[in-house]
Amino acid sequence: MSTSLSLDTARDVDGRLRLIAAGEIDLSNIDKFNQALTAAKSKRGDSDEKVKVDLSAVEYMDSAAINTLFTHADHIHVIVHPLLMPVLRISGLTELATTEAAAES
Repeated sequence: MSTSLSLDTARDVDGRLRLIAAGEIDLSNIDKFNQALTAAKSKRGDSDEKVKVDLSAVEYMDSAAINTLFTHADHIHVIVHPLLMPVLRISGLTELATTEAAAES
């Protein structure tokens, strides 16, 4: 059974592309997440802009999710829930991709 994950792509007020994920990202839905990232990157066209990947509403991500973020690291700006920042730091993703903690609500 697939874990609950919703994905949406939108443009910010400044026109930058944003992929918004909510729920959990794991092996059961990693293909869906990877396809959404790939599609968002292709919507940039020839632009060098980084896709904002808003994971502030992601409650859990496993190693498959982190590996997928590594695969797209050159083209993404990750916004993650503050509780998940240590995981991204330890994995080394913060050294390769622009990464920031979402504001706590």
